[in-house]
Amino acid sequence: MSVTHRLTAPTPGWTATTDVVVVGSGVAGLTVALNVRKAGLRAMVVTKAMLDEGSTRWAQGGVAAALGEGDTPEQHLADTLVAGAGICDEEAVRTLVTEGPDAVRRLIAAGALFDRGEDGEILLTREGGHHRDRIVHAGGDATGAEISRALVSAVRAAPEIELIEHALVLDLLTDAEGHAAGLTLHVMGEGQRDGVGAVRARAVVLATGGMGQVFSATTNPAVSTGDGVALALRAGAAVTDLEFVQFHPTVLWLGPEAEGQQPLVSEAVRGEGAHLVDADGVRFMVGQHELAELAPRDIVAKAITRRMQEQGAEHMFLDGRHFGAEMWEHRFPTILASCRAHGIDPVTAPIPVAPAAHYASGGVRTDRRGRTSVPGLYACGEVACTGVHGANRLASNSLLEGLVFAERIAADLAGRHAAGELPERTVDVAAARAAHPVPLPPSEARAEVQRLMSRGVGVLRSAASMADAAAGLALVAGQAHSHAAEEKPADPRVETWEAANLLLVATALVAAAAQREETRGCHWREDFPERDDAHWRRHLITTLAASGDPVSTPEEQ
Repeated sequence: MSVTHRLTAPTPGWTATTDVVVVGSGVAGLTVALNVRKAGLRAMVVTKAMLDEGSTRWAQGGVAAALGEGDTPEQHLADTLVAGAGICDEEAVRTLVTEGPDAVRRLIAAGALFDRGEDGEILLTREGGHHRDRIVHAGGDATGAEISRALVSAVRAAPEIELIEHALVLDLLTDAEGHAAGLTLHVMGEGQRDGVGAVRARAVVLATGGMGQVFSATTNPAVSTGDGVALALRAGAAVTDLEFVQFHPTVLWLGPEAEGQQPLVSEAVRGEGAHLVDADGVRFMVGQHELAELAPRDIVAKAITRRMQEQGAEHMFLDGRHFGAEMWEHRFPTILASCRAHGIDPVTAPIPVAPAAHYASGGVRTDRRGRTSVPGLYACGEVACTGVHGANRLASNSLLEGLVFAERIAADLAGRHAAGELPERTVDVAAARAAHPVPLPPSEARAEVQRLMSRGVGVLRSAASMADAAAGLALVAGQAHSHAAEEKPADPRVETWEAANLLLVATALVAAAAQREETRGCHWREDFPERDDAHWRRHLITTLAASGDPVSTPEEQ
């Protein structure tokens, strides 16, 4: 059985073979690769840029785990369930919080250097939604960079792990039984492997990160174009809860025309006591929630957006002047440098902030072993929906999820291999290409998709705003089909493949968000302002119809 839909692309000009191909080089992907290699399986890591340029390196806050005195996995579970607004998979959360502490200890053993106090003990801090100090961090606010450094170093020290950098994954390959058998990809550059090729494998692991580039302003790097979710949809896999996109409340505001990746001002700044204020210096979060500035992110983002609307303002302020220069320099050196690079000194002035797209709580639907609905296809990290995050990710649970579920995927693959359940797969690459090709939009469609999504499906949503976005996206797709029919298609290249992925993911996200007629977690409907547990305390599952259009179906209660 071949993949139903696939990107228009040239015939693969080269082929490679491995046991497990991992797409992505963040905390999730590299953890899978290192662990399957330890189990005796050959591993190949395919990454879109350089090995250390994924989303993990941008994580400022830290890793949440019940490591402190008096803290327990049960308390961590309770905080996660509250943030998830009623639709977390409780057993998945229990897996996360119980296996998390040891996963962090293994990360330390692998070489990650977390901040420690004078007594040598790991320092713990607090972030939004947590009732305990349970966030481990490195370099003050450079946790992701340190984790990336440690894992990249370990992978580079393991020559038996094969690397393909500067490679955009295109589509899944499947064998006659519908089992994942590898993938097609395009390597940017010249060398032994360049252009479109194919990797044959016994199993495929998606760890491609997020899809923040579907919006105009995001904390995600430029490579986060939803490639993994788009590939999974075209391969017939189910995705879940795409409507729950978390907007980080405090992103450095760079002006009304700013687009692309924006500098994050970590939640840890509020965790250390910085205040959210309006232009008059009023702390508007006080009285909004018992945790004030440390309320879950959806609540803070909504409060900031409401205040901006009320005052006709383009941003609010984060005031940490009372920290003093020494604390800024030692606890938040990355944020301090970023602010100063943009002409703002948080030691002497409040930081202008506004919400921006940050994290996808939904993604490719998996079980607790990372298995998707397509046999042999796994997913972990931000591209996956394990059920841990529900309607709103709890701060600093993302790196932990990447660690824990990557280890579980590796364990599942090792067990299947030992049981003889991972045979070599046979696939006719040329025949697979004959499956329904997706017409490519022009590269400039990327900016149009972002504009439509930011205007209609951002922090504030309504049936009318999403209908406008859906109509605009349909117009972009229709133009791509028209040009293909007139034999004037867009050239298959990285920019048009990324635009196609963004268009598909955006269309699927709008389809789900329009169907969920309630406000829950980070999905805020102006026309349905209340949470509706009677009808919507359940997931939305999205797949592609034979036509290639996304269809969202509520999970049965």
